[in-house]
Amino acid sequence: MSEGFTPDSLGAKVPFVTGEHERLHQGVLGTLDIAAATMANIGPAMSFYFGGAFLAYNAGLASPLVIIVAGIAILFLGNTLSEFTKVIPSTGGFITFVGKTFGGRTGVTTALMTGAGYMAAMASVIAISGGFFQIVLQYYNVKGLESVPWIIWTLCFLVFAALMMIRGISLSTKIAGIFFAFEMVVLVLVSIIALVKFHSHITLAPFEPKHITNGFKGLAVSFPLAVYLFIGWENSAALAEETANPRKAVPKAVFSSIAIMIVSYVLFDYATVVGFSNNVGKLSGALIPFLNVAHGALFGFAFFAYLAGLTSTLGALIAGTNSQARLVFNAGREGLVPKFIGKVDPKRRTPINALLVFLGIATLIIFIWGLGHIIGGHATSGSMSAINLFFESSTFGTILVLVVYALCHLALPVYYRRHHPDLFNWFRHGVLPIVGFFTIGVPMYYLAKPGQSQPYNWYPWVALIFIVLAVVYSMFLVQRDPSIGDRIGSIVADE
Repeated sequence: MSEGFTPDSLGAKVPFVTGEHERLHQGVLGTLDIAAATMANIGPAMSFYFGGAFLAYNAGLASPLVIIVAGIAILFLGNTLSEFTKVIPSTGGFITFVGKTFGGRTGVTTALMTGAGYMAAMASVIAISGGFFQIVLQYYNVKGLESVPWIIWTLCFLVFAALMMIRGISLSTKIAGIFFAFEMVVLVLVSIIALVKFHSHITLAPFEPKHITNGFKGLAVSFPLAVYLFIGWENSAALAEETANPRKAVPKAVFSSIAIMIVSYVLFDYATVVGFSNNVGKLSGALIPFLNVAHGALFGFAFFAYLAGLTSTLGALIAGTNSQARLVFNAGREGLVPKFIGKVDPKRRTPINALLVFLGIATLIIFIWGLGHIIGGHATSGSMSAINLFFESSTFGTILVLVVYALCHLALPVYYRRHHPDLFNWFRHGVLPIVGFFTIGVPMYYLAKPGQSQPYNWYPWVALIFIVLAVVYSMFLVQRDPSIGDRIGSIVADE
């Protein structure tokens, strides 16, 4: 994207910025649309199904309390994102906010970290879409299909999701919203029935700090996973250009989505604890504890809980890729990454190149992961499961995403003091982002601390190497094209 001249209606030359014509379909989404897409991106069934047992293992009986603490940390992030969106709504989201504050080099580095982090996280969602479907087929012993490798189902669901996204943001967002509505109805219904059926085990113990395993250490260890349950909360910001009145709609969608997810996760987790008669040992030993509770609550109708898990993975795949690929698209549109990524389909106004690149690299990560197991001699059926990939790939992606979160917290007070001193509020733009920065430091530390098992002990080093290479690349790119800093955030969503 570079500056040039084009004739206006009178024939005079006026300045323009190439890339501005690569606009998305503006104003086609409302607050409810982006809120539903945000919660579909979070994928509560998918996230809780596969995170519930591990959370209980580390947090103990008080895992619902840990979820509340993590939700508060996400609310700090919600404030930061909302305050940025009020003054500079952008499809670039975090990339725009950090780049406009700290300059071109930091903007390019943030674009690379954001893209890589979300692609790794999305690889886990892509894999589990087929992996969970395989679990359903095997549980119900569907003859002739239960032995089909999960990667085949993954590729089928991937093609379906890609076709829906390419057809347009309105259609794909509605599909993701329908999937989300279905999973929420099932999850809430199972939780309520479980609480009624197992009411004799209802107690306030899960909300008492003394019941967190190993006290503060247990809270800190389980905190990263509880935070990961909310990943996707930022979906709305990347849809700003396609949202009517994004300066108001995005903050509303962000806070309402986070609040609904906090209440929902606490309900699901509390019902699971009660459904297991407050026996954390049995709960943490189950593969998918909530499905055990669903069998006890719904009996033969537990199939709907399995179906909710499947719609959740598909909803997260569609909604997550829609938003995260748009971050990459905007980076291409502004010249932070190869420009062909910043092109839109002239008919549907969808960022087709960014969608294909994003999904292509995320899928490639799955195959590299599998190849690594084969080369390393660890290609057993257990190690090659989609569940293993879900945890491994999402963990690495979360490390990079958390670094971006931290940078965004630091950027908010600087940006407002520098560009909008008249709007600066010491509490919203000073205290809250700084407190939020330190809360993000807890999961970052426990994801990076030494002594973890393989491959998790490699991830901090891989992330560090990637960040260093991204910084070097950004220095080279900005030196070659000093105007990059000026182009970051040059396309405002509602202008």
